[in-house]
Amino acid sequence: MKAFMDDDFMLNNETAKQLYRDYAADMPIIDYHCHLSQQEIYENRRFANLTEVWLYGDHYKWRAMRANGVEEKYITGGEGVTDYERFLAYARTVPMTVGNPLYHWSHLELRRLFGIEELINERNAPVIWEKANAKLQGSGYAVQDFIRGSRVEVVCTTDDPADSLEHHRLLAEQEAELGFRVLPSFRPDKALEINRPAFLGYLEKLGEAAGRKLASYDDLLHALESRAKFFHEVGGRVSDHALDYVPWAETTHEEAALIYEKALLGEGVTLEEEKKYKTYTLLFLGRLYAELGWSMQYHINAHRSNNARRLAQLGVDTGFDSIGDSPVAVPLVRLLDRLDADDQLPRTIVYSLNPTDNDVLAALIGSFQGGGIPGKIQLGAAWWFNDTKDGMLAQLKSLGNMGLLPRFVGMLTDSRSFLSYTRHEYFRRIFCSLLGEWVEQGETPNDPELLREIVQGVCYNNAKAYFRF
Repeated sequence: MKAFMDDDFMLNNETAKQLYRDYAADMPIIDYHCHLSQQEIYENRRFANLTEVWLYGDHYKWRAMRANGVEEKYITGGEGVTDYERFLAYARTVPMTVGNPLYHWSHLELRRLFGIEELINERNAPVIWEKANAKLQGSGYAVQDFIRGSRVEVVCTTDDPADSLEHHRLLAEQEAELGFRVLPSFRPDKALEINRPAFLGYLEKLGEAAGRKLASYDDLLHALESRAKFFHEVGGRVSDHALDYVPWAETTHEEAALIYEKALLGEGVTLEEEKKYKTYTLLFLGRLYAELGWSMQYHINAHRSNNARRLAQLGVDTGFDSIGDSPVAVPLVRLLDRLDADDQLPRTIVYSLNPTDNDVLAALIGSFQGGGIPGKIQLGAAWWFNDTKDGMLAQLKSLGNMGLLPRFVGMLTDSRSFLSYTRHEYFRRIFCSLLGEWVEQGETPNDPELLREIVQGVCYNNAKAYFRF
């Protein structure tokens, strides 16, 4: 019987152990998509206690606590509830997460970043609390220390086109001292969600950032273009879109402009009109990204804010989302094909939150490779509900079956937590175990040079070449 999470954790064969230790373990990290706060990175935030760094804003942990019967006030905070009580509620929950990656992640976070080896449970909670808090009060445990200690070279945050990028510019001035880069990612979702109540208010905010009133559709497109070029000046090289469904509807510039005018007047926009508006705007943006030499990301098939009561109480991104099941093949092919027709398809990464889309996407991206760019169109890493052991293996196998797994740009955190870089270790161990299994079964040659190239490529080198930060 193996010890829990020993040095060979997740490394299920001898070849995997060698691959991980020789080629993967010490590779740097390029975190090309996350939700960390650039302000907190710049200010080098220190945390008063373990709850602040471990539980604030982590909706993965919040969902587990709710499922374990924890009252909401001990999850997202309530009057008179202390951080220690919230920590205890999670410590009681962790033993029930066996089978969920949270069990491994939580232990990895404490072990790798705090040197705390105790099992997480109610009995050990007081010891863990004291040890972690003592570390947090000492040197080497501020936000920038967590990033450097995790060997991170690049952090790409998620930023709205209206953002000032003030802290990105300040961080850029400190790159040599920091030892890592913090770059913005262009996320124009709010400009596409024409049917949401906040749309008109957002246009005012975007117009102020762009220095123009967005009185017409052309004004909007010019504003998005000018803001993208501003992001480029600050170091941005990546865009991202949350496409809960992939829109496609044949339309023209004139028709999209009329739909935009309807929205400005407060008139209702039908679902078909919304699709037309989004289609034309996404095509405009895709061509813009190609011109700028950016990489474009589509995050597809999340079903967000399912619980209306909790949405009203707690807001978005608080743990009430799930997997969507909208069709992806036809509309996504139409979008990519229209961009490719004019040779204006940028480097593109497509992710689906629905794992049944893995093979669909793995096959689909093969239709748009080329241009002398290795892995130009990528099947994105197992994401959110899929960044489990089984989810990662399913994504890797789909890509291996239908594409070029050694050209994969690898893992990302997609996280709001500064402790989440241990997820790269989790992924690397799983990847090395899969590759080692193929070697030991005689399906892949035991060629050290080839294996080194594959492992280091997927862990780091491919992302470095692909994004060109």
